[in-house]
Amino acid sequence: MNMGKEIQLRPKVNVSSYIHFLLNYRNKFKEQQPNTFVGFKEFSRKCSEKWRSISKHEKAKYEALAMLDKARYQEEMMNYIGKKKKRRKRDPQAPRRPPSSFLLFCQDHYAQLKRENPNWSVVQVAKASGKMWSASADDEKQPYERRAALLRAKYQEDLEAYREQRRGQKGPQGLVKNQCRVFGQTESNKVDGANQK
Repeated sequence: MNMGKEIQLRPKVNVSSYIHFLLNYRNKFKEQQPNTFVGFKEFSRKCSEKWRSISKHEKAKYEALAMLDKARYQEEMMNYIGKKKKRRKRDPQAPRRPPSSFLLFCQDHYAQLKRENPNWSVVQVAKASGKMWSASADDEKQPYERRAALLRAKYQEDLEAYREQRRGQKGPQGLVKNQCRVFGQTESNKVDGANQK
């Protein structure tokens, strides 16, 4: 018998039409070939090929399932009392993290790659940059690593200055209030006591 509070589980997140198709396809595949093992990569490839080949009418069934699932999730989230994940807001005054040596390399080569391949997407340029970085010798990478190290050192200094500034804004009043609580007095009691003397 559970005497404590009943724990409410977070609602299961809704899934896309493709995931509904994938789960259905996997179940059918298991029924048709129960003793066959197919690796995840190969199975994913088969699923994506099958997804591209099915008709719009058949896809519409999975899209309808996805819409129902989304409505279910939204309704359950409205009734959910537990902790809701909140993104911590970034302080605009806080220093930004410096780019890595690889990102500095990408910044230097982006314009050249885009000029040579104007039809490429950002992802394709990033992949090409990654291959170039991997193929680069250590002595070619060193200037970027030095720049990244300098930027990291400057970031650490800026971060320390930012933290000092934040501590300064909190001021000694925070300390006085906390010390008073430790001794069982409030700020106003302490002032009243000083005035009575």
